Amino acid sequence: MLFPTTRTLTSLAVAGAFGCAVLPGHAQTAGSAADNSAPANNDPNQIQEVKVTATRHSTSLLRTPLAVTALSQDQLTRKGATSLRDLAGDIPNVVIENTGLDSAVQITIRGITSTNFTETGDPAVGFHVDGLYSPRPQGAQALMFDIDQLEVLRGPQGTLFGRNSTGGSVNVISAKPDFTGNYGKANIELGNYNKKQANIVQNVAVNDMLALRATYMTVRRDGYANQMRDLSEANAPAYGWVPDGIPDVDQRFNRKVGKKDYYTNQYQWAARVAAALRINKNVSARLAYEEFQDSGAGGSHFRDCESGAGTRYACSGGKWDINVNVPGMTDLNIRTVRAGLNWNLSDSASVDYSFQIADQRRKETTDDDKGLQHAAPFQINGKYPNLAGGDWGTWPLNDVFHRTMDSRYLSTVHEAQLKQTLGAVQYVAGLFWMHERNRIDYEITNVIQKPYGDPGSVLYHQPNRQVDAKAAFAQADWKFMPTWTGTVGARLSSDSKEDKGGEVYGRNWIGDTAYYRGWYKRGIPGTPLFRVHNGTDLSTDMGAGGGLGAYADYAAPTSNDHKETWKKTTWRAGVQKQINANQMAYGSVSTGYKAGGFADKTDSCNYHLCANGKPGVVTFLPYDPETVTNYELGYKGKFLDNRLNLSATAFFMKYKGMQLTGNYFINQVIPDNGLPCPADQPKCDVYDAWRTINVGKVDIPGLEIEADWRPWSGARIGGGFAFINTKVHDFKEFSDEYQCGDVRVELGIEPCPAIYDGPDKALLGRRLYNIDGNHLPNTPKYQLNLSFSQEFELAGGYRVTPYVKVNWRDKAYFDLRNSEFAHIGRYQKAYAMGDASVRLDAPGDKWHAEAFVRNVANSHAKTSGDSVMGGFMQANFVEPRMFGVRVGVNY
Repeated sequence: MLFPTTRTLTSLAVAGAFGCAVLPGHAQTAGSAADNSAPANNDPNQIQEVKVTATRHSTSLLRTPLAVTALSQDQLTRKGATSLRDLAGDIPNVVIENTGLDSAVQITIRGITSTNFTETGDPAVGFHVDGLYSPRPQGAQALMFDIDQLEVLRGPQGTLFGRNSTGGSVNVISAKPDFTGNYGKANIELGNYNKKQANIVQNVAVNDMLALRATYMTVRRDGYANQMRDLSEANAPAYGWVPDGIPDVDQRFNRKVGKKDYYTNQYQWAARVAAALRINKNVSARLAYEEFQDSGAGGSHFRDCESGAGTRYACSGGKWDINVNVPGMTDLNIRTVRAGLNWNLSDSASVDYSFQIADQRRKETTDDDKGLQHAAPFQINGKYPNLAGGDWGTWPLNDVFHRTMDSRYLSTVHEAQLKQTLGAVQYVAGLFWMHERNRIDYEITNVIQKPYGDPGSVLYHQPNRQVDAKAAFAQADWKFMPTWTGTVGARLSSDSKEDKGGEVYGRNWIGDTAYYRGWYKRGIPGTPLFRVHNGTDLSTDMGAGGGLGAYADYAAPTSNDHKETWKKTTWRAGVQKQINANQMAYGSVSTGYKAGGFADKTDSCNYHLCANGKPGVVTFLPYDPETVTNYELGYKGKFLDNRLNLSATAFFMKYKGMQLTGNYFINQVIPDNGLPCPADQPKCDVYDAWRTINVGKVDIPGLEIEADWRPWSGARIGGGFAFINTKVHDFKEFSDEYQCGDVRVELGIEPCPAIYDGPDKALLGRRLYNIDGNHLPNTPKYQLNLSFSQEFELAGGYRVTPYVKVNWRDKAYFDLRNSEFAHIGRYQKAYAMGDASVRLDAPGDKWHAEAFVRNVANSHAKTSGDSVMGGFMQANFVEPRMFGVRVGVNY
């Protein structure tokens, strides 16, 4: 059940002005000019100072003129967070979701995100480790273990963090080797769904010049999906589909697996070995090797039973049921080497060089339908296709899977920085270069495809896709008056993307006997010997399993050679007022930019005749860069003798050319049979495809409030409030094609707009709908976070600390249409989730034990949703209730 939600929550948030708890993290040094704030004291009833690196200098969080949230390793452990997705809802105006696609995590900051997680796309939120850019969104999946701090910067970071940071930036700062001594710690966690998690850290101070640190973490958990084997047969005798006791869905991969290998499981490990070397008093070096392995089955969508309730689209099984004939397989390995050299040129100047090489390799197999796309009996109207022209109706079964046969994303990153203080001026200047060379063989197959039931398969063979990004940047802070500081900075970026030797094999979404390679003979349609293949007739050497040669009987592959380049200057200007020793206010204007891109070469009418009767033309479906300008006012202060920290940020962002990836309109075509579309297939004359488009303009005003309060001895109250009111403008070509036809009529929903046939050729074939003023997807208007803990001292020096937390999110849409329809709506209504724990610490912090529960009320809230088959809806959901115990020792 969901917690009840009312407007009183919003009122409480505004009145209390509580933000996400920003608990003390370890100080982070960067070999830069020192921050002049007062030293932190060690009074446990006061809030300790937190240092951040958001300005590329080490500064006090409360004197940093940016909207930044910092979380320590202790906080992440208490939240049960092992990756970024576990922090969903904990940071104002930040939404983090596991997409289930390409092993990626989707991060949305202030409404800005990326929905293209393939090698052709770029994230809109920059992900960094120790300040170095990580180009692939899969990197955010890596286990967050043994870190000093996690910093989340909200708003464009186009000057200092640069590449693909239009929404903001995430910086994971790993714990460094420590010269103070030899020590270690170990933790074990046991939980429901047979969860087992362990990690160990060992620090060794070899001598005054060399220190080493090693850490290892592993987690294994059963899937919470109720996964069953899909052995479905086509069963509609009235239309000629007669079952014969043999499954009709693909059986090549359909093996029995246990719960530990169900979709939604966890099977991951990570390790890091780091060294710090003091060459002399002015020069130091660092080196780290890190490896991450994900062998899980992947995420899953499920039937949205709440949406279908009360209709003939109601669920017939449980909310976690899936029927699988392609068990999930992920083999994601990321190996990373990071190195750096710091040289203190003088007391006021330093040079820092950082290098990173990351080698990401991934194989993946995913059942795309999971048994949720089979037609209900009342939906079937397609005949068994033993007809000369086949059949284009609705058939009993849909069976789709995709595979990444092999991929390798190899990236190198170089960054050099000069930091100096010259009297009242402090600056950082640098050079950045990232080069990425990617290769991938990716197959998607519809096993039972119209018009004759032959498989429709496409293999994207991309042996050499390159991305090159170079930048020069500088930012200076000038203390032009005793309490006033001005900031100005700029970054010149140059980006290029190139596809060399890329080819597309197969036939796009049309069945073809070439898939069989001559090993299965289905016969001639319209003759007695014709038979659609069943699930046992296919071989693993058909399709991509047989390599490129398996596509030899298809037409020649399409070549994808193409290159595009972009250049942009982004900048930041601001002013900061130190009101007194404990309060600061700032104002700033900053810009961000993300390069454009292109897709695989295709025909503009998908190899049909266009609606005007002419053939299509070659296109790479290019899209333009997106840009954002952010106007921001902020305040930070500490009160009540350092017992209360408060920060507030008001912003207004102008977002232009937003890149949005999904199935979008390309052209209106003439169907192969030349007939008008039937009522149950209203889009048969529309060519839409998975592509990236640019959305006109978006205005994004908002407010973020964060606070941390110690009201009495041992107590801590944290919370956060966020408001955002995104509004889309100037997107006149938006086409509303969602559920046009019988389903809207049946459910009494307003019909789709008529097809445009006016004078503007760019709009032909679209069902134009005005979305002016609509909200961006996955952007709740209000968010509220509240937490409370109370430490009690026991006899003998023991301490016990109960902790509770509640996150509340307002309604969020999953599409630009803002489809708030009954039963087929694509949105999640407002909901809340709560966590709770009790921790016991031994004297001297020698050991601790903790019992915890996440999602206390077992809330079943959607993170995305869409139609899967007519009025049947599917969605991704938050994880169900998780509980367990953690035990740790320090030595």
